[in-house]
Amino acid sequence: MSTRKRIDDFLAQRRFAMIGVSRNPRDFSRALFRAFLARGYEVLPIHPQAAEIDGRPCVPSLAAVTPPVESVLLMTSPAVTEALANEFPSVGIKRVWMYRAAGSGAVSPNAVIFCEANGIDVVPGECPMMFLEGTPWFHRVHGLVRRIAGSYPR
Repeated sequence: MSTRKRIDDFLAQRRFAMIGVSRNPRDFSRALFRAFLARGYEVLPIHPQAAEIDGRPCVPSLAAVTPPVESVLLMTSPAVTEALANEFPSVGIKRVWMYRAAGSGAVSPNAVIFCEANGIDVVPGECPMMFLEGTPWFHRVHGLVRRIAGSYPR
C-alpha cells in the first residue's frame, strides 16, 4: 500500500490514540490534538503522568484503553517509538502514524520494520496537518512545496 493510501486509511479512522501529547498547552502536539478534535475525531490521549489533556481524560498506556483502538499517532522520540512498537501486536494496533515535521520526529527505522513484519500499516513520517481539511494556510503551503519538490506522499 502506498504512503498516501496509508495516510488516507489512517485519517478515515475516526477514533485513535495519541501518544506524546504534551502537557504544555502551547506545544505543537496540543495544536494537532485540538485540530483532530475540531474535525470530529475521537482522540484518546495516552500519558502516564497526566490525568487529562484539554479536558479529555488520559489513560496511562495503550493496554488501558477501553474499548481498544486499532490506530495510534506517535509524537514521541524514536527511542520511545521503538519501545512502544513491541506492544502494538498484543493490543490490536493495525495502523501507526509516526509524526515527523523536521528531524527524525517519532520515526524509528527499527520500529517501522517491526510493525511491517507484524502486519501493521505505518506512515513513517509526515505531519498530519498537511492532510487535514481546513488547516491553516502555512500547512497547505508546506504541502505545496513538497509537491513541487516531488516529495509529497503518493
